[in-house]
Amino acid sequence: MSVSITRICLVRHGETAWNADRRIQGQIDSPLNEIGIGQAHAAARRLSKVPFTAVYSSDLQRARRTAQIIAAHHALPVQLHGGLRERMYGKFQGLTYAEAEQRYPRAYKRFHDRDPRENFRSGESLEEFSRRVQTALCAIAETQRGAATLVVAHGGVLDIAYRLATGLPLTAPRDFVISNAGVSWIAQADGRWRLQSWNAMPIAGLDELPG
Repeated sequence: MSVSITRICLVRHGETAWNADRRIQGQIDSPLNEIGIGQAHAAARRLSKVPFTAVYSSDLQRARRTAQIIAAHHALPVQLHGGLRERMYGKFQGLTYAEAEQRYPRAYKRFHDRDPRENFRSGESLEEFSRRVQTALCAIAETQRGAATLVVAHGGVLDIAYRLATGLPLTAPRDFVISNAGVSWIAQADGRWRLQSWNAMPIAGLDELPG
């Protein structure tokens, strides 16, 4: 009996002005810049021959616009999924990483050290965020069982997806790249996730995220 393999193509949204400034966006709804739009079109060309059966995206516009550009090559609608939103960074949102470290040194250290309970007072802890993202990815995999599906989301979401597929602990430092418009593949078979490829870039993209 053959095993049904479900493949998910993960694409981080194209660049925004806040990415270039190393500013923490979180759930603030910032748009793509011109570089980001070009990156999205490059990713669309790279993926134009992949037989996707569905396209899902975070409902934040930087991901949604990237997904729309790619989906246009496949004549597929973009299905928005709130579970794919970036992490809510609370009081850190809108600050650069340097500003957040200066204003909130203790909270920033816990964030940098990947403390799973740090929630920035009014934000989302790493544990909460991980549960949300994993629930979304598992639900998409169940709905699209045996197919190839495109998911466009954010750096934090892709961080969780990588850990889901490789077993890297949530608290371990990030030792892998997450570039704007980078293309990655994970797969699920018999309820188990695995990594197929990671962060192929159609054109150069930023990875401004902390480890």
